[in-house]
Amino acid sequence: MITNVPVNIKKLRENATIPTYGSAYAAGADLYACLDEALTIQPGDTFLVPTGLAMELPDGYAGLIYARSGLASKKGLAPANKVGVVDSDYRGEVMVALHNHSKLEATIEPNERIAQLVITPYIAASFALVDELDSTERGAGGFGSTGTH
Repeated sequence: MITNVPVNIKKLRENATIPTYGSAYAAGADLYACLDEALTIQPGDTFLVPTGLAMELPDGYAGLIYARSGLASKKGLAPANKVGVVDSDYRGEVMVALHNHSKLEATIEPNERIAQLVITPYIAASFALVDELDSTERGAGGFGSTGTH
C-alpha cells in the first residue's frame, strides 16, 4: 500500500514544473530545472540548478534529493553532496547542486529532469552524554573490520 503525504508546493517562478512521478510505484518524484536557457556544466564543476519551487513538508518528514540514474550514467551529472536534504522547516527555493563527474561538458536544458525527490519520515534522536558505552563483539573495529579474510 502506498501512503500519500500531502506536500504544499509554491511556484517561485512561472516556468517552474511541479514534481512528477514517472510510474505508479516510483519512490522518487522528478525535479525539473527551472532555467530560461540551456546551462552547460564543465567537467569537475558544480552549479546550483534552481527548481523554481518552495515546499512545505509535514513535520517528521524530509525530502531527500537523489541523482537520476539516466542523467548520472549518460551525462555524468549528479548532486554534488550525493544526497541533498530538504528539512520540513525550510521554505526557500529547492536547489540541486549538480556536479559534472565526467570528462566532457554536459548541458541541461530548461525544464529537464535533474534529480529525484524521495519524501521519507525520519526519527529525531535525543543525544545523551555518558561516560561509557555498552561493549560489543565488534568494539571499535572500523572500515572493513567485519569482512572475512
